[in-house]
Amino acid sequence: MTSTGEAGLPQELMPLSWLLGTWVGVGVGGYPTVEDFHFGQELSFSTDGRPFLSYWSRTWLLDEQGNQIRPLAMETGFWRPRPDNQVEVVLAHPTGYAEVWVGDITVTDIVDATITGARAELRTDVIARTASAKEYTAGHRLYGLVQGDLLWAYDMAAVGQPLTAHVSARLKRA
Repeated sequence: MTSTGEAGLPQELMPLSWLLGTWVGVGVGGYPTVEDFHFGQELSFSTDGRPFLSYWSRTWLLDEQGNQIRPLAMETGFWRPRPDNQVEVVLAHPTGYAEVWVGDITVTDIVDATITGARAELRTDVIARTASAKEYTAGHRLYGLVQGDLLWAYDMAAVGQPLTAHVSARLKRA
């Protein structure tokens, strides 16, 4: 039986409650094998009352004026809180990847029983890819709630490159 906390959330989800909602904004990307670029992003964290978060993200390439040019990455999955502020994340991508991430959740500030500062640091545990997917061997993600915004960064090791900064964004709650 799952006990519930504030707002009817399962108690297990309380350390992740700062992620709930839809977030939109812009980010920057690059990699040794691609030119630098700007992108727009919309992502969503939701719950159906069970002790996990559903996650969905989509991005699109932006021109210099901030207009959408074409779709970029998509991913969907689940964030599963574990004891001792640990988290497991399972993601799938239409480009032929499935990943298992593991990491830590740290709450850094609470005001009036609401989390106002937090971070999640994740590292890949398992990466599975189809025969047609590009080589990708490791990832590191950092998400943070900073001044009410969701900041995140993703480093990856792929196509013969070591773990290298790839994309980051600042998103606002929609």
